[in-house]
Amino acid sequence: MAFQRTRINHRLSPLLTPRSVAVVGASPREGSTGLTIMQTLAGLDFDGPVFAVNPRYEEIDGQTCYPSLAELPQKVDLAVLAVSDERIEEALRLAIEAGAGAASIFASCVVEESGSPRLADRLSAMAQEARLPINGGNCMGFCNYEARIRINSYPFADRDPGGITFLAQSGSVFGAITGSSARLGLNFAVSCGRELSTSVADYMDYALELESTRVIGMFLETVRDPEGFVAALEKADARGVPVVAVKAGRTETAARMAVSHSGALAGDDAAYDALFRRYGVLRTDSLDELAASMLLMERAGDVGPGGLATIHDSGGERELVVDAAEAAGVPFAHIGPATRARLEERLDFGLEPENPCDAFGTGRDHDGIMRDCFAALMADDDTALGVFFLDVNQHNSYSIACVEACVAAAATTTKPVALATNYCGVDHRELAIELTRKGIPVLDGTEPTLKAVANAFARRDQRSYPREAAPAPNAAAPRWRKRLAEGAPLDEAEALTLLADYGIGAMAHRVVTSEAQAVAAATELGLPVVMKTAMPGIAHKTDVGGVKLNLKSGEEVAAAWQALNASLGARAIIAPMAGEGVELVAGIVIDQQFGPMVVLGAGGILVEVLRDSATLVAPAPRHEVEQVLGGLRISRLLDGVRGGPPLDRAAAVDAVVGLSRLAADLGDLIAEMDVNPLRVLPQGAVALDALVVPRGG
Repeated sequence: MAFQRTRINHRLSPLLTPRSVAVVGASPREGSTGLTIMQTLAGLDFDGPVFAVNPRYEEIDGQTCYPSLAELPQKVDLAVLAVSDERIEEALRLAIEAGAGAASIFASCVVEESGSPRLADRLSAMAQEARLPINGGNCMGFCNYEARIRINSYPFADRDPGGITFLAQSGSVFGAITGSSARLGLNFAVSCGRELSTSVADYMDYALELESTRVIGMFLETVRDPEGFVAALEKADARGVPVVAVKAGRTETAARMAVSHSGALAGDDAAYDALFRRYGVLRTDSLDELAASMLLMERAGDVGPGGLATIHDSGGERELVVDAAEAAGVPFAHIGPATRARLEERLDFGLEPENPCDAFGTGRDHDGIMRDCFAALMADDDTALGVFFLDVNQHNSYSIACVEACVAAAATTTKPVALATNYCGVDHRELAIELTRKGIPVLDGTEPTLKAVANAFARRDQRSYPREAAPAPNAAAPRWRKRLAEGAPLDEAEALTLLADYGIGAMAHRVVTSEAQAVAAATELGLPVVMKTAMPGIAHKTDVGGVKLNLKSGEEVAAAWQALNASLGARAIIAPMAGEGVELVAGIVIDQQFGPMVVLGAGGILVEVLRDSATLVAPAPRHEVEQVLGGLRISRLLDGVRGGPPLDRAAAVDAVVGLSRLAADLGDLIAEMDVNPLRVLPQGAVALDALVVPRGG
């Protein structure tokens, strides 16, 4: 009896769960793409017709071969275009004319040509106009394990379906993940390729309509549909499906030729970091970390309060794990007296009843001790997740006994449990597959394991924050929109007024154009003062000697104005000297894909030295600003150093939240904006300088 395939009503269904397939360019040659697809579908008991199309043959692999799609007895859901780059444009045109519901293209879609649009762009335009979903080009196809349909350029092994969707913009990564570890229970996996008409966002949307999807993993090089991608992330968040991603290409191309410090700090990768943080995407830095996180998140998508509990059969490896956990930011559970007492009852003499727990002593009843101690750790109120560390060897009776101890202990709790190796090279494939099928994922390597645990905790913490509604536009926004639309640069006084309208404090200031005005303003504001050039077109005043600090008398003010007038011009701005504090930079940049962003980092003269910064999507909720500020190296200085008072961290957060709302209201009219420095004081935070570059200004 044929396999009963589950099909959903989705725009990608003709592509991912077709009811009929035509292989254009089919060939009887062994190993050819066309023959591979036909034989694969036959082996999977595909429940619809599979047509071979090639005018050169009358029959392929015992099936009638048709001259063209137009001569098939019916329209098909999926046309697999297994033809060369030189023939792909005509093949796609004919597929559209024949009414195909979707297409799959393996060809690179690159030919030698001059002018534009190029081949790939022409193909994309054709597909977009026809609203035709395409897998590829330049891809390795897809494996829909849940529906038992695989369309690939060469054979891929079958595997049991699970709850992980995997999407890769690299064919080699797709091949590695789908072909290497059967522990990953995939419901479907896609090699996305050029995404001529179907993007990662579209595949995510499809996955989120499947009841089986429990986690989505991705290997990304870029996002071709930013709006759709954000919508898919919002849908994943709403449906409680974790998203794990590797993003390749940590470049700073977006910062090229930036005018502001913020623009120089915010590159492409910073924008992705900001986007991932906003929508709870769990970022990993390697494929090993990605695989470990997908495995763990399939079972630990919702982790309770507390920390990590681990058990070990080696004191040295326990130390290794403790060091790596600190580097990964993974907290250990603080076990209570009752748990310590239970451990002490079972541990051999000389072993400490603590977490992490080294449970191997004399070797007598080793598996029973490991079982009972791990169960005790898992029962502790502060344990959220447990990992049984063991370099398991499937041919070793000791390892097998310890694995059984892990399984027995896991049966005593509903909390997530994993088994992890410290060394990826141990021989444990079949045993690991069996254990993972039982609901205890086997993770390889110390660092990938702890990254997966850190991701589980990060997801828990991110989902605990209250969802904040988007703020209403500021009442002053229409006035500033009109001003920014003029395109003329804002001077510092205007920029500080703009900040004040968004609740960002600034020192009182006066603009002067003569020596007498300068002295009078300094007297009115109160000495000592700072004097800065206010001549148009000077973005970085310090670089041109345009800042005079700590002027303590009328004579010093007069001399400073004379010097500025002689070198730069008469127009200057005067403000009182601010108190001692820590200087931050906060600014606005406009990412080409994802819109207004806010940059926060170490400011003043340290801005380009430390490059200690992070980026946030605007508008930023308060908890996210607090999180980002707390993650900066300079953040520690806000708590006071060498007996100094703690500084007003809350005021700094308020200022950045206000700036993010300014970005949301006015970002489409701003090219770049800097508040540098934003000085954080024992009470309050004030903008000491501001630069606003209007779009087109």
